[in-house]
Amino acid sequence: MFGMRSRRKSISSRPRRTRTRNSRRDGRPTLRQAFHDANLRAKQRANRRMGRRHGLSSMQAAIAGTADDGMIHLNIGQRMLRWLTALMLLPLCVIATRALLNVGAASGAKQTFWRDLLISEHFFYFGIGCVLMMGWFFTGVLERLFLYFYVLGHELTHAVFVYACGGKVGGIHVTADGGYVMTNKSNALIALSPYFVPFWSVVILGISTMIGLFYEIPHHDHALYFLVGFSWSFHLLWTLWMIPRDQPDLKENGVFFSLVVIYLANVVVISILLCLALDDLSWHHWYNELVNSWEYLKSFMSKIDISSILNTKI
Repeated sequence: MFGMRSRRKSISSRPRRTRTRNSRRDGRPTLRQAFHDANLRAKQRANRRMGRRHGLSSMQAAIAGTADDGMIHLNIGQRMLRWLTALMLLPLCVIATRALLNVGAASGAKQTFWRDLLISEHFFYFGIGCVLMMGWFFTGVLERLFLYFYVLGHELTHAVFVYACGGKVGGIHVTADGGYVMTNKSNALIALSPYFVPFWSVVILGISTMIGLFYEIPHHDHALYFLVGFSWSFHLLWTLWMIPRDQPDLKENGVFFSLVVIYLANVVVISILLCLALDDLSWHHWYNELVNSWEYLKSFMSKIDISSILNTKI
């Protein structure tokens, strides 16, 4: 309950309070926007309730404030298991990262591998696509359109992995403010797949492969590298933009565990793309560098005297 206030107000306090009230009003949505958001949330809840009657649950990409709606929460045991798994994956992150950075050594071109890659013709067109996408991203041009396509790719990736894991999809909802997939199956792979699978890059590669089987198009390779650079940077930039925005996919599996898996998977995806794109780099080279990185990590860990660290007095 509010207490009684004195009716006497100083003249100097009135404009300050007026400014405070105005600033609060500025942060509030308009009545029309509030009704629109409420209607959107009501429709989403109704769709999810209908899906749950058929044994389905929802997986969301949240942008505009519906992140906690219907989210599955982990118990203490599940959280501890996710944390331990993430800690066990950290050495693999180090190994995969070192193998990616030193993969030129395995191919016999340690000193010139990355330099030759950066000045290659393929990387030139790939870089043009990346720069163009970065320009659109940081200037905010066509932001709503790009958001819609990102959410569409995000939810379609969920759906593809649901089917790959033997589940079924009861419905997909996509808007520029977020989306969700109704499904009867959920696991870490399904939930986190959109954060490391560049959906539109995969679509472009698939279409390019199909076209290449039947037609020979001039400058096909140049266009392909340009579109892959554009779509991959689109995926990377919007994923980095989405992750800090309270994503249910990350919370449902534990944020620390999710971030470790996303990082490791993206490093592996980049390594695979390099092996596919470069003639001088093969799977054998990458495997050899992974083994070398594992030996390097073991050698480094063996030099650390843990007992002396524990016995050190502060």
